[in-house]
Amino acid sequence: MELLPPSFAALEGFAERWAVATSAGRAALRNAASLDELRAFHEAVSPSIAAIFAYLDAKAFSAYTAADWRLIDLTHMLAHVALAVEVQGADEPDGRSARDQMQIVCSDADRKGGAVESVGHDAKPSIAKNGHEGE
Repeated sequence: MELLPPSFAALEGFAERWAVATSAGRAALRNAASLDELRAFHEAVSPSIAAIFAYLDAKAFSAYTAADWRLIDLTHMLAHVALAVEVQGADEPDGRSARDQMQIVCSDADRKGGAVESVGHDAKPSIAKNGHEGE
């Protein structure tokens, strides 16, 4: 099974771990990943963001496949990781203890996609719980 559209096969190695469908799951993964892992993900995905947006913009939402939705999840994860890498940098690990105290119950986007969950600091995000329509 292809996790991502064929034109983004180079990013397949990141999809299973990093294509997380909920805000809470993305926050948990950001907290759990090392700064080196965050940087590696950022360096791999960020150069492709313009191509990803062009690919997705060329399709109607109703035509999105499961692989397309995972690609969107990957871009959402990049937003979390970009904050860690581009803004926080070496100070990123210092914020983990404070983020462990925050609990994201669900975002508006999670409600619309049907993936409502409550995740605490010990969450194990998974693409299996993506809650996207049509899967």
